[in-house]
Amino acid sequence: MKQILLAAAVALTAFAASAQEKKETPWQLVDARELRIINKGWDNTARDYTRIPAYLKDSVRPDLWERSQCASGIAVRFATDSRRVGAKYRLLWDTHLPHMADTGLKGTDLYIFEGDSVWRHVNTNRPKANNKETKINETTYVSNLDGGMHEYMIYLPLYDGIEEFYVKVDSGATITPGRADLIDRDLKIVAYGTSILQGGCASRTGMAATNMLSRELNCEVVNIGISGEGKMDACMARAMAQIADADLFLLDPVPNCTEMMCDTLTYDFVRILRDARPDVPVVMLEGPIYPYARYDSYFGNYLPRKNAAFRRNYERLKAERPDNLYYVTSEGLDGVEDDGTVDGIHLTDLGFRHYADKLRPILEEILADKIRLPARK
Repeated sequence: MKQILLAAAVALTAFAASAQEKKETPWQLVDARELRIINKGWDNTARDYTRIPAYLKDSVRPDLWERSQCASGIAVRFATDSRRVGAKYRLLWDTHLPHMADTGLKGTDLYIFEGDSVWRHVNTNRPKANNKETKINETTYVSNLDGGMHEYMIYLPLYDGIEEFYVKVDSGATITPGRADLIDRDLKIVAYGTSILQGGCASRTGMAATNMLSRELNCEVVNIGISGEGKMDACMARAMAQIADADLFLLDPVPNCTEMMCDTLTYDFVRILRDARPDVPVVMLEGPIYPYARYDSYFGNYLPRKNAAFRRNYERLKAERPDNLYYVTSEGLDGVEDDGTVDGIHLTDLGFRHYADKLRPILEEILADKIRLPARK
């Protein structure tokens, strides 16, 4: 009996030591700036993870500036052989909205490139600041990995800003910026628009339409969706035209514009882009017809009038210079879908899936000569 008890005690001690050793395996925190930051249009931003140039602060409305500080669309690309992957980051505001899940608003998504063919969602953190004063969030997305070298991507918050971001891997693990052909650094779509384009109200960050399109077209998609402020400001068009490696401009401003704005601002906004970058295609996207417009006679009449004004300007521009200008109607853009919105305007994940599916074949056709699928390894 003593021998049995002694053996059990030894086994228990060994188990406890193993558990303690596992528990105390240290993390290595890697500043995301040492890896690859994707889906940014400019380097001269006020913070590392904000979306418009710092010099625009004095030229734009305060609300536009503030909402441009959200990290929507920005992601971190890397490869590692770590058996665990996590993140530690500090939010700018630690905000909350009544109609959007915190996981999309200020959470982060981890994706892995699987089977040399597709990006797969691994996990999402449920953001809850570990320190309310510093607004720090810390999470472990996945443990017990196989120890092989894998390609990853972390999408940053859609409706909050990031002050600093660290990828967490096992101490001693190898971590690199990853393969350059995954999310091809040589193909860039610049998307301008409103809260819908920004990602309101995706349940998690990878479900914003620009992020879906980035994965599926294997390119960078710069998200310049500015909630409530996609109003075709000329200074924004001039700044966009300065993105030297832009391969296509996608414009979706109608939801934030009045009929008069669609009538009077569209021509000059698009003309700025076309004059500065005549070889870069411009895709103009109509605004959705929201579900309630079926029943509200005012909006049932007004929303199509906004689109009509937007289209008149497209036809004028097209008549002047037909090359590299495209128009996409609102059909299937999924305000019309019964389950496509959270609040009658902003999209559910289903709505974003329809939005991306509507645009993907159009963008694929325009960029057919430039899209490069990842090389199989």
